[in-house]
Amino acid sequence: MYFNKFRHQILLVLITIAISLFFWSTFYFNIPGKIGFNDVSLETLFANYDGPNYVVISKCFYDKSCIGPNFSLPLPLEYYPAHFPGYPLTIKFLNFFTTGPKAMIFSTLLGSILLSLSTYYLFKLFLNSKKSFYLSLLFIFFPARFLVLRVIGAPETWFLSFIILSLINFKKDKFLSSAIFASLALLFKTPAVLLGLTYLIYFFIDKRNFVEKFKKYIWYLLMPLTLFLIFLFYQHNIGNFFAYFHSGDNFHLNPLPYLVFVSQQTWVNTIWLEDVIYIYFFALLSIYYLFKKYKLDIITVFSIIFILATLLVSHRDISRYIAPVYPFILLAFYKFLNQKPVKIIFLILLPAIILFAINHIVGNTAPIADWLPYL
Repeated sequence: MYFNKFRHQILLVLITIAISLFFWSTFYFNIPGKIGFNDVSLETLFANYDGPNYVVISKCFYDKSCIGPNFSLPLPLEYYPAHFPGYPLTIKFLNFFTTGPKAMIFSTLLGSILLSLSTYYLFKLFLNSKKSFYLSLLFIFFPARFLVLRVIGAPETWFLSFIILSLINFKKDKFLSSAIFASLALLFKTPAVLLGLTYLIYFFIDKRNFVEKFKKYIWYLLMPLTLFLIFLFYQHNIGNFFAYFHSGDNFHLNPLPYLVFVSQQTWVNTIWLEDVIYIYFFALLSIYYLFKKYKLDIITVFSIIFILATLLVSHRDISRYIAPVYPFILLAFYKFLNQKPVKIIFLILLPAIILFAINHIVGNTAPIADWLPYL
């Protein structure tokens, strides 16, 4: 009876764990090297950007006198504050039980489990249990770029989980818990500021009287407080309150949209950008479908703000920058995605998705000469 009641959640957890174990064992046994890639190992997976940067932070917490002499990554020491401390803190905690690189990917796995469950409960706000399970299952594998983020060292699984949990609690009028989850999201990545902007805009959309709204929305002041505490931490550990803004070539927002197609920019540097057009197309189309079905629901407002902000980003990896709205894009296209021919096509494409993920991991590694300081 217990299994039947929670079978969807249990299956999602088991499948999430299984896909991570599959990828880790693939690299452990050098399967890519046997099918045409260069030889690989678990170190290949550990070295995937930006995972090693977060392990360094978990060891030194931005202290230059610790990072410089011990780690050989060719990065300016000023760059590390571009990575917020939430994910390194999870690695630091798990490092009590295992070594740094393993703690890193176990942290991602825990975040991935939380993400699978939170997306399921998000979809249940709009769909029945069976449909929510299918869409949550699909999100484990698709879009393919997020599958990569589920199996390497990356904060996105935690980041998106907290965004979704914040939105779920908001829809249930649990404003304090919503604000806490939003603040936790900000502890992991700066784009959570866009979630705060969403709540600010929704404050003016909300038709309740001003006093009632103020009592509920005031909890979201926890977000700027969290940001202040992070910068205060930088002041204590680095001696620079504004270290994030002095972290080098780390800001990719522009005043004009579509500058990702100026290929001479540092973080673009390629003319092969046609796929970005397709990402923009489906993202913008999802706004139309979300608005058509859910009007100015909080998920629609958040998706609009995040997608429009992504149009201002000039970075080759747009598919990673737009990742926080993937669940909402899937929800927008649910009727199409739920058709039997589409499900069959996804099964046919599954090997291609896995090969894409392997290829990306193999080709996106940091040049780490000595792993000893990371352990």
